Amino acid sequence: MQDHIDTQIRAFIEPRFPGRSWTDDDDIFALGFVDSMFAMEVVMFVERTFEVTVPNDELHMDNFRSVRSMAALVRRISAGPRTGAVPA
Repeated sequence: MQDHIDTQIRAFIEPRFPGRSWTDDDDIFALGFVDSMFAMEVVMFVERTFEVTVPNDELHMDNFRSVRSMAALVRRISAGPRTGAVPA
C-alpha cells in the first residue's frame, strides 16, 4: 500500500535520476543512486519533510535503502517512542 509518505520520498529521489527505471522496493544504494553526500541529503529531507528526528540508532543503511524502507522508518518514528526507549 502506498501513501503520501512513499509518494513524497519518491518525488524527492526520482528527479535526481531521470530516465532511470526503479520501484519503491529497489535498493537505491545497489542501483548506484546514492553517494555519501546524497545519503545525508536524504536524511535531512526525511527530517524536514516529515518533522521527525532520526535517532542515531536508526541511522543505518537498511532504513534508507528503498522508498519503502524510508517510509517505514518515518511511520515508526512518527508513531512515538519504542517500548523501553529512554527519552533524550
